[in-house]
Amino acid sequence: MTAPLLQVTDLKKHFPQKQQLFQEKLPPVRAVDGVSFTLESNRTLGLVGESGCGKSTLGKTILHLTPPTSGEILIAGKNPANLNRTEQRELRKRAQIIFQDPVSSLNPRMTTAEIMDEPLALHTKLSRAERLAKTRKLLDRVGIPESSMEKYPHQFSGGQCQRIAIARALTLNPSLIVADEPVSALDVSVQAQVLNLMLDLQDEFKLSYLFISHDLSVVKFISDDVAVMYLGQIVEQGTAESIVENPRHPYTKALVSVIPRPEYRPDLKRQILQGTVPSPANPPSGCRFHTRCPMVQDRCKIDSPELIDGVRCLFA
Repeated sequence: MTAPLLQVTDLKKHFPQKQQLFQEKLPPVRAVDGVSFTLESNRTLGLVGESGCGKSTLGKTILHLTPPTSGEILIAGKNPANLNRTEQRELRKRAQIIFQDPVSSLNPRMTTAEIMDEPLALHTKLSRAERLAKTRKLLDRVGIPESSMEKYPHQFSGGQCQRIAIARALTLNPSLIVADEPVSALDVSVQAQVLNLMLDLQDEFKLSYLFISHDLSVVKFISDDVAVMYLGQIVEQGTAESIVENPRHPYTKALVSVIPRPEYRPDLKRQILQGTVPSPANPPSGCRFHTRCPMVQDRCKIDSPELIDGVRCLFA
């Protein structure tokens, strides 16, 4: 049996809090607190949840842009933490990232051609002519004309900048792309164009996406599977269709209930969650969702549920 492209086991990322003079030691911020999942080749896993639940931190930790506190990350069967610098450099070619803000993710002092050429010059032995040819081909593939190669990021729209960022992520022929809310800063019409482009590129380049978003409708459109995060933990995971059409966790039900739908669904009444998300530095005891859960019972405040059969709830 072929090993999954990405395997994450009990991953944790805790950030220490700054301490004032004579202040008691503060607990760490548990941004990611025991996450496990797998991502197969040529598939898309959508990671969805409210702002502050740890989605972006999880994506950056997987790529070792920030080192994990504990847990194991295997990319193509290799743990980046166990590799030397040369091996890590080779592994980085296989895993790339697309950031949320397309404009600020591009160097404002570099032209489009220079932005595209930089990873090729650093990681490949291609000649200058070969790098230029590949740059032209990738930019043309994402809809950026050759006449724009000497333009700077501020001369493009947000959607065009995101197309350039996608092309840059493809320069080293990766197998895995972490897309950190790649369409949240774009207009709705442009979102659709970029999402369709990503789907076409996935088929063409045999890519796997970890697609991070707070918009469950967008996640359903592009994803094969979905994992729902709340306060640093996955509370439900399954196929995109099963998560949206038959949610089991109360948090997932609330997210699904507010998706705009063209048809009337009387079985899906809008659920507005009360209260605010607790601090990840001091998560509630028992089930972390019990402070906002409409189905809460006394046991929820004591017993911490495990992720069993794709859902983390004592009464699902």
